[in-house]
Amino acid sequence: QVQLVESGGGLVQPGGSLRLSCAASRSIFSIYAMGWYRQAPGKERELVATITSGGVTNVADSVKARFTISRDNAKNTVNLQMNSLKPEDTGVYYCYVRPSPYEVRYWGKGTQVTVSS
Repeated sequence: QVQLVESGGGLVQPGGSLRLSCAASRSIFSIYAMGWYRQAPGKERELVATITSGGVTNVADSVKARFTISRDNAKNTVNLQMNSLKPEDTGVYYCYVRPSPYEVRYWGKGTQVTVSS
């Protein structure tokens, strides 16, 4: 198992930036995939971005020009840099890891992001 702790959420004005971090309880060097989902009030959880062990990224079209995902194997973290935030980016952001293609995802508890003036 892997425990995950997210940080970096908060309240920000439209057009602002936030950087989310997710710290894993063990080495992520060989972890198959990591990433972020989000869930807005009254909506289903949706994919935001993923990154594989080889550094290949997949970012949702709705945020592709504004969000960047990265991983720091030395610190066992996956990060999400969010720029030009919009009110529709509001929601709870969940980090996940999938150690291999044959294992389930492990989830963090989430961090709240609120974009409002």
